Amino acid sequence: MTHALTALAAGFATGLSLIVVIGAQNAFVLRQGIRREAVLAVVGICALSDAALIALGVGGVGAVVVAWPGALTAVGLIGGAFLLVYGALAARRVLRPAAMGLDGTSERSRGRAVLTCLAMTWLNPHVYLDTVFLLGSLAAGHGSLRWTFGLGAALASLCWFAALGFGARLLGRFLSRPSSWRVLDALVAVTMVTTGGLLITGA
Repeated sequence: MTHALTALAAGFATGLSLIVVIGAQNAFVLRQGIRREAVLAVVGICALSDAALIALGVGGVGAVVVAWPGALTAVGLIGGAFLLVYGALAARRVLRPAAMGLDGTSERSRGRAVLTCLAMTWLNPHVYLDTVFLLGSLAAGHGSLRWTFGLGAALASLCWFAALGFGARLLGRFLSRPSSWRVLDALVAVTMVTTGGLLITGA
């Protein structure tokens, strides 16, 4: 029992250390949480996607992913282009506050938010390297408890995205002014463009 709890805690700590960083996916979840748009769907997609990828890694698929560098390159180019476009749209909201949709007239539909979240999650090659390869390799070191380690990593993902998505609404009162939203969108734009550029250049 003690060894199982140790493996679970190790998986949780490792998983948390990999996702608690400033990135495109986290910036998107934060913005959706503040706007209170499709938060449950977005959090669910992020957490379930991570759980599926972690399961693949624990199951030994990591070696297959690494053996296909061309596929990861293609994913990086497509994902990078997508993030550049999203970053450009965020920059447009900064320059044209009327496009923010704070009055509800141009809110992103649930379906569009879901598709955007799926793209940010599955078109990022670093996600595969972190969850499938890295976590899969670390899980293998726990032998028969590798699935317990993977469960801990998946729980970390669920806790983080739930806290980020549903906790973001606490920032609502600080973002009651359009100028505050322009600052947020500026940060989102910089994050998306930087990440997209790094993916396209293969950094």
